[in-house]
Amino acid sequence: MAAERTVLALERTVLAWWRTALASLAVALAVGRLLPELTESDTTWPYVALGIAFALYSTGLFAYGAIRSRGLPHGTSRSFVAAAAFGALLALATLVVVAAG
Repeated sequence: MAAERTVLALERTVLAWWRTALASLAVALAVGRLLPELTESDTTWPYVALGIAFALYSTGLFAYGAIRSRGLPHGTSRSFVAAAAFGALLALATLVVVAAG
């Protein structure tokens, strides 16, 4: 019973890291792509730089979540690592979209 609670707690922790990473991706897109279009300034590089920073932060969160998922039992950790790899690819794609500006 205690082992099941520990596994569930580890899963919640990993999912919290990924939830934060997904929110960071949304912020990266909003700051890096949408905000420069809404402002009337000709200078867009600060917004793009901040968007890139948020995308890198998100990539780090996905990576750390994958590292944390190694504490899960073997059967569930494979699916968590695959999901983290997909999340990291999504974060890198967001980085490219923001940087392409």
